[in-house]
Amino acid sequence: MTIWHLQRPGGRRVAVHELTPDAPAGAPVVLLSHAAPGSGAFDPDPAATAAAGVRLIAPDRPGYGGSDPVPGLLTVDAAAADAAAVLDEVLPAGATAGLAGWSAGGRVVLAVAAHRPELVGRVAVVATPAPDEEVPWYGEQAALIDPMRGLPEADARAALDGAFGPTLEHVTGDARLSLVVDAEVDAAVLAGPGVADRVRAMVEEALRPGAAGIAAEVGGYTLAPWGFDPADVRAPVLLGYGAADAAVGPEHGTWWAKALPSAELEVVPGVGHLVVVPFWARALAHLAD
Repeated sequence: MTIWHLQRPGGRRVAVHELTPDAPAGAPVVLLSHAAPGSGAFDPDPAATAAAGVRLIAPDRPGYGGSDPVPGLLTVDAAAADAAAVLDEVLPAGATAGLAGWSAGGRVVLAVAAHRPELVGRVAVVATPAPDEEVPWYGEQAALIDPMRGLPEADARAALDGAFGPTLEHVTGDARLSLVVDAEVDAAVLAGPGVADRVRAMVEEALRPGAAGIAAEVGGYTLAPWGFDPADVRAPVLLGYGAADAAVGPEHGTWWAKALPSAELEVVPGVGHLVVVPFWARALAHLAD
């Protein structure tokens, strides 16, 4: 893996992970948008990626890993604009990329597809929540988020920093895996070759700068409009969900399947939020079709 940086307006840098640095010139580009918290350091299944023959790139969203933070809330639209800028940098004129998003990353790639359709061939969305007002999922986060509604953006961000900073300081080692996966439900997936190490490395890289990324992003998708209409996503979308995902179950995929003009839902039995690993080969087959 190699990392390069894209400079955005105002001098903010976006770190982009080249997860297949030996991909041949002209290989189809696939952009992966990570979970929250997460980073572009994660390849769900390197063997499947290599077999697909793609160039897999994955930017860190602001405040995660090597990407500079934003001062306020990280909206879905702002994250999508960074992803689109990365594609503008790497795609030849007139070419398109496959876009994949895991969990929070699914919203980002759908926003890119809605706003910059000329960049997008196909989309794979894996374990991504529907809007909370459509399929409730905030759960315990609601007690944190609801009092912030209506606050000025700077005040909301300060409150989020104050909530997430101390919490993450006390979540260390393998306990951090629980931020993105259910270790019990996904025990079999985590036991696969290198999987736990890759998830661990993703989370450690994500939180290396501290809580800035997760604080800004949670506020961005709970306190601000997502900024795109699913009806504007014209690319074919494959939806993958784990049947045993207690956090973001298949009912979220059912909502997206109805809201998107061209979408197919597949449910993987016996797995939870880490469904992205066993589903990755299927997602790549869809993106490269």
